Amino acid sequence: MFMLVNCSNCRTPLQLPPGAQSIRCAICQAITKIADPRAVPPPSSSQYAPPPASNSPFPPPSPYSQAPPGPPPNAHGRKKAVICGISYRYSRHELKGCINDAKCMRYLLINKFKFPEASILMLTEEETDPYRLPTKYNLRMALYWLVQGCQPGDSLLFHYSGHGSRQRNYNGDEVDGYDETLCPLDFETQGMIVDDEINATIVKPIPHGVKLHAIIDACHSGTVLDLPFLCRMNRSGQYVWEDHRPRSGVWKGTSGGEVISFSGCDDDQTSADTSALSRITSTGAMTFCFIQAIERGQGATYGSILNSMRSTIRSTGSGSDLGNGAVTSLITMLLTGGSASGGLRQEPQLTSCQPFDVYTRPFSL
Repeated sequence: MFMLVNCSNCRTPLQLPPGAQSIRCAICQAITKIADPRAVPPPSSSQYAPPPASNSPFPPPSPYSQAPPGPPPNAHGRKKAVICGISYRYSRHELKGCINDAKCMRYLLINKFKFPEASILMLTEEETDPYRLPTKYNLRMALYWLVQGCQPGDSLLFHYSGHGSRQRNYNGDEVDGYDETLCPLDFETQGMIVDDEINATIVKPIPHGVKLHAIIDACHSGTVLDLPFLCRMNRSGQYVWEDHRPRSGVWKGTSGGEVISFSGCDDDQTSADTSALSRITSTGAMTFCFIQAIERGQGATYGSILNSMRSTIRSTGSGSDLGNGAVTSLITMLLTGGSASGGLRQEPQLTSCQPFDVYTRPFSL
């Protein structure tokens, strides 16, 4: 059983192997010596964390210190998922569709892909458990929980709907010179989660026989997992795999497993938070298009999913850039005369730890 400790320098959570007395951080390379397993701090008592239930003097047990839920591993492996939807309610960054995205994704995983309900960890502002609020600490812990104890045959999934951003890269491992980031609920005080950390947490540890899918509905999310290869596809469906491996030679792939990510847009684009796509309620454009591709029977291969998502995005809305819910919803633009032929200026992306034929590789979770 691995123990979680924080790096003594950058505070990144680290998995300490049994019996080890020190560990080197994959992010800052600092060595942390272990004196007491209680070194892991509790979640920050910020304005976002509600107090424990009044009828108990103790906080609820953390889901991250327990064995992964769900049935024990079998010949077909175990399915686990982390779903994070952040609305940034009551702030100037508020989004309308992200919690709906999380609920829709949970429904899809349970009813279409047979994920056990107990094996899905939800992080939204609607959760009453303080460990399940989408704060930076909790999101970090959830990502470690997702890959903890994974075994050959396991299928893992990470879905995120919320704000994404980018910041200048200074170590030379980004082709475009920028690190992509995810913005947890408390990012204004606690900071963002950078793609280097995401890669070190849920990409590099994946062993042979385990597969992880990420579905990231956020701005600037094209390479937010820092995967080495990006599928550059044109409007006719032709594609080439771009090599995004750092010139430094640092390996950004897995430990033998398979990791594939669908993201809402390219690294230099923004993603729409819109109610026009679903006609019913606000959802993220990318999440809606992904679920629609599956439900319409266009989810046989990775290429068919990507083509379906891009086609839906192009055929809906106006040609104006939309920040992920920050400016206006697409429905408003349609009502005020926006063109229906231009499509949103966002192109869903596919990245992978290894190149493959997107039109023959079957998609499965």
